[in-house]
Amino acid sequence: MKLPTLDDVRDAAVRIAPYASVTPVMRSPALDALAGAELFFKCENLQRGGAFKFRGACNAVWSLDEIEAAHGVVTHSSGNHGNALALAAGTRGIAAHVIVPDGAVRAKLDAIAAAGAVIHRCAATQAAREAKAAEVQAATRAIMVHPYADARVMAGQGTLVLELLRQAEAIDTLITPVGGGGLSAGCSIAAHGLDPSLRMLGAEPKGADDAWQSLHSDHRVTDIVPDTICDGLRAIIGEPNLLALRDHRVDVLTVSDDETIAAMRLLWTHLKLVVEVSSATVLAALLANRAKIAGRRIGVVLTGGNVDLDALPW
Repeated sequence: MKLPTLDDVRDAAVRIAPYASVTPVMRSPALDALAGAELFFKCENLQRGGAFKFRGACNAVWSLDEIEAAHGVVTHSSGNHGNALALAAGTRGIAAHVIVPDGAVRAKLDAIAAAGAVIHRCAATQAAREAKAAEVQAATRAIMVHPYADARVMAGQGTLVLELLRQAEAIDTLITPVGGGGLSAGCSIAAHGLDPSLRMLGAEPKGADDAWQSLHSDHRVTDIVPDTICDGLRAIIGEPNLLALRDHRVDVLTVSDDETIAAMRLLWTHLKLVVEVSSATVLAALLANRAKIAGRRIGVVLTGGNVDLDALPW
């Protein structure tokens, strides 16, 4: 699959401007002191739908021609991407079909339903998700919008970098969580298109470290069974996404669930932000690698805020 370019990201920014929010950047002197660096938190938890995923989904939906759009869109998602695609489809008045695996977080499933998606259930395996998506696509002729291995989605996710570099011009490093890799790939392409000197970091749970393993071997690692509380980061790194991470020299840092939960509490304490545990991996990774980041000015992407308040991890 062809990866997006900086021009694709710029086009996406124009395309989604009427629908997506420009999210704020927040600072905390206390967290700066803990990290030994200046941290600029890009609050995508305040994006429409509660997560960065709306950017990529919206770009994909509005990239379709009229004939394609008439059949609607389909995806498989355990939460935020499904919600985002349903919301984006709503802005164009077309159908959205979302395949949801068993065991999805209740709050995220409720959000997908509230956004107007047609929900299809399947077993909690990648093979089952893909098979069900293919079945729905064949029955409806809906256009597949993959959660991360889709150039339109990656380009949309990269639009947050265009905003961030206007809001915090002097950053020299950027860190995002890494799951399937759509966000990290899109942000890396946008960031290095604007400033090739920017250092790119990723944060990944130790219990789902397929991206880290893949970057440290000569092949894409796909045979791990994720074991992490970070439900948004359990996806296996996509093939084109891994290529982008390699091309842009993304340094993936792994963190334990305990470190991530502690970081989630720090974000509430100092920024008064409730973020998903997957989002907190970025702060956890910085705090666990102070020597690597000392004195740097870091854009820190907080990816989502769709938290089940009845099931907080403490």
